[in-house]
Amino acid sequence: MDSENTIFFKVEKEKKSNSKQILRQVYEALVEKGYNPINQIVGYILSGDPTYITSYKDSRSLIRQLERDELLEELVKEYIGVNDEK
Repeated sequence: MDSENTIFFKVEKEKKSNSKQILRQVYEALVEKGYNPINQIVGYILSGDPTYITSYKDSRSLIRQLERDELLEELVKEYIGVNDEK
């Protein structure tokens, strides 16, 4: 592979909706357990430490299915309203 070429990765629509569904499930499990879900999810994204996420309802395993950088990318796109579907 030529090191001068840029490689682009595109997140498929199905993966986006799966990410959103997983994030929602993790959020709800954190709420049910009495945690501040925003703080816990942000802590996980920044540190990569899965102990920020409860194991309740298999949430820790679910969120580890997602790549943190892809999750962060999708969150930023959603926040600023960028839709890159073509």
